[in-house]
Amino acid sequence: MNPQLGKDNLCDVAGIEVGHFTDTRRPTGCTVILARDGAVGGVDVRGAAPGTRETDLLEPGNTVSHVHAVLLSGGSAWGLDAAGGVMRWLDEQGIGLQVGPARVPIVPAAVLFDLQVGDHRIRPDATAGYAACEAASAQAPAQGNVGAGAGATVGKMFGLNGAMKGGIGSASVKVGDFTVGAMVACNALGDVIDPGSGRILAGARDSSNNLAGTTVQLLAGRAPGQILPGTQTTIGLIATDAKLDKAQARRLAQVGHDGLARCIQPVHTTSDGDTLFALATGRIHKEPPMTMLCVMAAEAVARATVRAVLAASTMKNGEHKWLAASDMTAR
Repeated sequence: MNPQLGKDNLCDVAGIEVGHFTDTRRPTGCTVILARDGAVGGVDVRGAAPGTRETDLLEPGNTVSHVHAVLLSGGSAWGLDAAGGVMRWLDEQGIGLQVGPARVPIVPAAVLFDLQVGDHRIRPDATAGYAACEAASAQAPAQGNVGAGAGATVGKMFGLNGAMKGGIGSASVKVGDFTVGAMVACNALGDVIDPGSGRILAGARDSSNNLAGTTVQLLAGRAPGQILPGTQTTIGLIATDAKLDKAQARRLAQVGHDGLARCIQPVHTTSDGDTLFALATGRIHKEPPMTMLCVMAAEAVARATVRAVLAASTMKNGEHKWLAASDMTAR
């Protein structure tokens, strides 16, 4: 196993479970992160073309503070339908916000665009969201070409034909009594970089199948290819066992984007809808060391982003073939 694909993962955070649904009819799917007992939520959207649900609810000044699940999905805006299946599953389990005689599960969601891979009429729906919940557990979640990362690609600045395979990855960091974990579905317009070495792991390829170096090419004056807004996007979630309020949870989501910036070049573009959620399960009742938690969050997001591409495998669809990072290192 690649040493960078260590055993730490999002489910190291007490109170968190993860489930994937991968559609075998084409590469797409969704991933659900469950917090059965509820968790204080936050969100930060940096990309200019997001597809989201229930993000306004997470504003610190708004009433509802606890979230019961977060959905990450392929399928572009169609994939938001999968949240309905998550709500139905949670309701059947007796989980949700009690509002008078009714119970309302709170399920924020974000989507990425993978409709260019295979039959775009196939996308995650409520049945897919329900299936992801059925598959959820506190075991180490699968990474790579699964769930929301099934149809993800990266390095599309100069055209989809020269892109590579993205995916979904997970990591965690523990310092003292506190754990911070992250899960990232990487479908970026830019390249994915190893922040330790600066080496490009996956990204735009040239005609000889060598990594072109998107940032270098752009700074040298090469024009981007035709890029449709909203057709990229990296989405993810940070979780901690610390006890946080909504403002602190949002801060954790905000600094998590520092981890994306370490690994994706360029990041937060006008064609990306980069969105990170944060959940705090509150299992550790000590005063939260926010500066330390923020450092941990950025690190966990960076590791999860790297693992998303390192765990990916080559994807073929019709005449298209998207190589994985492992294909490049093996050459």
